[in-house]
Order: sequence, then structure tokens, then C-alpha cells
Amino acid sequence: MSLALFDSVQALTGVGPKTAQALKGLGINTVYDLLYYFPFRYEQLQTLPLAELSDGQKAVVKGIVVTEPTVSYYGYHRSRLSFKLQIDHAVVMVNFFNQPWLHKQITVNKPLAVYGTFQKARLAVTGMKLVAANSDDKMAPVYSVSQHLHQKTLLKLIKQVLPLAKQTGNVIPADWRDQRQFLTDEQIILGMQTPKDIQAGEAARRSAIFREFFLFELQLQHLLHQNSGQTGIAKHYQLPAVNELTKSLPFELTHDQKQAVNQIFIDLKQPRQMRRLLEGDVGSGKTVVAVYAMYSAVTAGYQACLMAPTEILAHQHFEKVQQLLQPFGVRIALLTGSTSAKEKAEIQAELADGTINVVIGTHALIQPAIKFNRLGLAIIDEQHRFGVNQRRDLLAKGDKVDQLSMTATPIPRTLALSLYGQTAVSEIRQLPAGRKPIKSAWVTSNQLREVLTKMKEQLAQGRQIYVVTPLIAASEKTDLKNAQELQARLAAYFKEQTVALLDGQMPGEQKEKIMAAFAAGQINILVATSVIEVGVDVANANLMIIFDADRFGLSQLHQLRGRIGRGTYQSYCYFVADPKNEQAKQRLEIVASTNDGFKLAAEDLKLRGQGNLFGQAQSGLPTFQVGDIVQNNDLLMLAAQAAKETLTADPDLTEADHAYAAKVLKYKQTFI
Repeated sequence: MSLALFDSVQALTGVGPKTAQALKGLGINTVYDLLYYFPFRYEQLQTLPLAELSDGQKAVVKGIVVTEPTVSYYGYHRSRLSFKLQIDHAVVMVNFFNQPWLHKQITVNKPLAVYGTFQKARLAVTGMKLVAANSDDKMAPVYSVSQHLHQKTLLKLIKQVLPLAKQTGNVIPADWRDQRQFLTDEQIILGMQTPKDIQAGEAARRSAIFREFFLFELQLQHLLHQNSGQTGIAKHYQLPAVNELTKSLPFELTHDQKQAVNQIFIDLKQPRQMRRLLEGDVGSGKTVVAVYAMYSAVTAGYQACLMAPTEILAHQHFEKVQQLLQPFGVRIALLTGSTSAKEKAEIQAELADGTINVVIGTHALIQPAIKFNRLGLAIIDEQHRFGVNQRRDLLAKGDKVDQLSMTATPIPRTLALSLYGQTAVSEIRQLPAGRKPIKSAWVTSNQLREVLTKMKEQLAQGRQIYVVTPLIAASEKTDLKNAQELQARLAAYFKEQTVALLDGQMPGEQKEKIMAAFAAGQINILVATSVIEVGVDVANANLMIIFDADRFGLSQLHQLRGRIGRGTYQSYCYFVADPKNEQAKQRLEIVASTNDGFKLAAEDLKLRGQGNLFGQAQSGLPTFQVGDIVQNNDLLMLAAQAAKETLTADPDLTEADHAYAAKVLKYKQTFI
């Protein structure tokens, strides 16, 4: 059976519904996705003599099996497969952990090649896998997989589709390939999937990174190009009404907030579309600035919407916006995936006839059924969480809609321009008046008594506590703390207190119920995963303990810490961790030493590297498969330039040299 580039993976041999679902979880839906699903590293399967191996080195060793393989079991689902291998005049012990099935491939007196880690003192090898006898100087790709899909299965499928690399066109235009020595798509695929050596792999990766950035920039700048021809609509807001809003606030805006509001007001009055990015640290008051923008649009006779990436965050915004604007007769609605069918129908009708002035929601706002009477302003919170097409679809809900994007993690202005295509950036660096700096400390697990003492002290004063951990349930593969066990232990220790559990896998309604109870003071200690990173604002909660803090990135730790320190009480944050490497120690020392998000963002960008567990989704940066926008910043800037030149010469990408890129962008719209 002949295969086409955009055929479903279910057309492949060995892919049934279960495997297709596992592949979908990795973002692989078609043959195209498989071809461009690249390894994140390679194992160099080079055979070396024992005398040339250093302790801890990974390499292939070849010899003759001299003892029967034996499998011993210990613990839960844990095993050790052991046998001896004669290499020249030495006998080496080989151990494979948790791979008992390999014993069928091991035969006494037969040659065998093992890839593993050499232990010089014990003259032993901890095996990672068995390799073919002709594996000298080959590079074995290693892919990101899931528990539902094995590395071996993915490798077989990629090998099955590799011949189709000839069917691809070229995303990178010919002149850029010639001038900058970038490869064709076919060369990129073969060089990434089956590199001949390290140099070939690096050349392919450089081109793959540029190709990925170029597609992103094409998509983004095409949207900007479409909007650039529109002059926009000047919005003549009612200044007296806005002044009444200012008088009603129980606090005074900071200098930075006032400046951001004024910049937005100037934009709204211009006969061009506003495209502004509002950067502000956690708790700096971005939502209040957004409220001013929305209210001014409403007083000018327009509707406004705010799209947030999670239901919790949408609820948080809704409550704050309603609290500030409802007294002025502004009709506000909340629309999420959990909104009932009846309520959704009412909201749709009232948005269409203009009864609703402001709507706060999630992705539900971009559904085709949602139509506005006169949408004038779209605010997108944590913009990087939404695809370019999703942002475009929201803006298409009105005529020449002004756009304000917000991010809680500050990033350099040049990077912001490349990633978001904004024409203007506003920054909020000051925290609201009355906020006390959070006192932070990094402690090891041996210092938990100090943490428990602080918990007792704050509970006695009537305060509430967050306890955060990276895992929901226990795992046999790691000794990390998990939320379920922590909740049980803390409930047993603090018997007089209410200790609840919150995790991201709970139904939306259940999460809302727990958070409402915590906000109402009915829960004293909330044990949670990073689901509380955004959208939780409880002024009485002034203590946070983050277990296994070294498993979070700098930005994420700062986001989590930002959930406290929102009231007038002194707040405290403990990062509990026993880091095993220097970079993890550096992160903890930095985050414990400062509350300045701008300083932390700069340090984060310095420390963060390809493959680290920093979580771009939490760091204000979009996620790319092969490219790293910090390490490969030069290629990102180059891709932005290439996209701009390409679209200037061929705005609709109709020329032959751009046809494949246009086809890929159209295909990607289906899944973004």
C-alpha cells in the first residue's frame, strides 16, 4: 500500500487505535509528524577496548558470554539480570536492571555487544541495551516517549516512513539555504533520524531549529501582515467614567500601573489596531490594568473579552473584574468548558445582542458559535499558551479588534518582539503598596523540623498554608514526595486542622469547590501540585512549602511563590530540596535570595538549556520541539528576518519556492 505524507498513522503497519492514541499524545497524527519527530539526543555506539575506558564512561563492549544469565527479583517490579562477558583476557560482570526479558537474547559461548556504563573499580558494566554486532561508530537516536509508547516501537515506525522523506518539499527558501548553508527538508530528516556522525547530526539540527523557528515566524508574521493593512478604529472612551473607576478603587495604582494604563489609553485613541504586550511580575497588578482597558472600551461603546489558558485563572479574573466593574453597570459573563449548556446558550445570545459588555473565558471563547455584537478589545493572558491561529480566531470575532497580551514572566524586549510580534511593550516592575516582601529559604529534608515549627506558628495565628509537590501519586520509578501521601501525613500530624488535596487531574467542578473552600477559610492546609501556579489569590494564605523544589524551574518556583504575599501579613516560602547537581543548587540559591521576577527571569534565561526540566509552558516562553529560544537566539532572530523578507516578496505564499511551507502551515492549523 502506498503512503502519502499527510496520511494518518493508522495507515502504517502495526498501528492500531491504542498505538495511534499513544502517538497522538506525543503530537504525532500523520506520517508527516513521524518524519519530523526528531530525537532529543543520540547515543554514540562506539566500541572501545577496556583499557581505553574511563570510570563512568558510556560505550559498547563486545565479548563472549561465559556464564548463564540469571534474573533475580527484589522490591516491587524490580529485577536484575546478570551474566559475565569475556573481553580479551578479562571477565566483566554485566548487570541489566528491570529488563528481565533480555535473557532470551543471551546465550553462553556466543558473542554479544552491550551498550552501558563502565565501572572501572568493579570491572563491571551496567547495561542499557544490547546492540547489533556491527554497531561500531553508529549514533543511536533517543526520542521523547510516554509510558504508553516504547522507544523501540517509535523507532520502528519512523524507519517505516523514512523512505517518504523524498516526498517532502522544502520549508526553508532556496536563497536562504544557499546563503546560510541550511539543508533541504529531506536532508534535515535523514540527518536528524539517521546521522552518520556527530558533525552530520549537528548540521541537521541547526537546520531543523531554523526550519521550526521559520515556520513559527511565518505564521505569526502572516497574521501581523494581514492586520497591518487595517487602519484600526479609534475608541473615544469616556474619561469621566474612567475617573469614577479610579475613585472607587480601595487602593492607589502604582506608578508603573498608571504608566501602563496611559500607554493603553493612547493606543486605543489611535486610528490603528493596538498590539501591546503587558509584562508584569506575579502579583504586580496586571489584572487591574486590564480592567481599565476593558472599561474604557465599554464606555466607548464596544465589548471586551479576556481569554485565559485555564479555568482556574479565568474564574480568578472573572471575580476580580466583576468586583470592580459590576458597580458601574457593566454586564460581565464567564464562559469555560464547564459552563452548562443552558448558561452557554444564554451567554451566546447576550453576546450577540450586546447585552453582555465583558466576557472572561478560556478556549471556549474561540468556538464558532460565539459571536459578538461589537467586539473592540481582546485581552489574552499568558499568550504563549495559545497557538497563533487561536489568537487569530479570537481577533476575527470583531472588526479591527485591539489586542492586549499579558505575561507574568518578564522576558527581554527583543525576545518578546520576535516571539509575539508586538509593536509595544509595557512593564510593571513595582508591587502594590502595602505588600511585604516574601521571606524565602532553601532547606534540605533534614531541616523539616524548622518548617513544621513555622507551620504551627502561622496556623495558630489563623493563617493558611500551601504545600506543593511535583507528583500526584506515588511512583515506583522515583522517590519524590507525592501529594496524596503528603496530604495523609499532614492530616495525621495536624489533627485539629482541615487538610485538603488539589491536583490537575480532578474534574473542574471539584477543583473549583476546593479552591472556593480554601478562599473561604474552610481549609487550613492545601496540598497541591503546580495546578495552583496561576489563578489562586487568597490573601490569608501566607506560607508555602514546596517539596522537591529542585524539580521545578526558576520561573515556575517564582510563579508558585507568587500565590502568597497577597495580603498585609508577612509571608514565608520554604523550598525543600536535596539537589544532586550544581545547576539545581544555583537555581535554589537564586530564587531564595530575591523576589525580583525580572532578575529571576534574566537568571533563568542564563541557566536554562535544551532538555532541562524548566517547563517552558510555565516560563512565559513558547515550546519548540528542537529549538531553544535562549541557546538558539541567533537562529530565532534570523528566522524572523527570513519570514519578514519572504512575506514581503510573497504575502500569500503562492510562489513555488514557498508552496511546501504554505502547505505545512495549513496542515498545522488543524492541530494547533
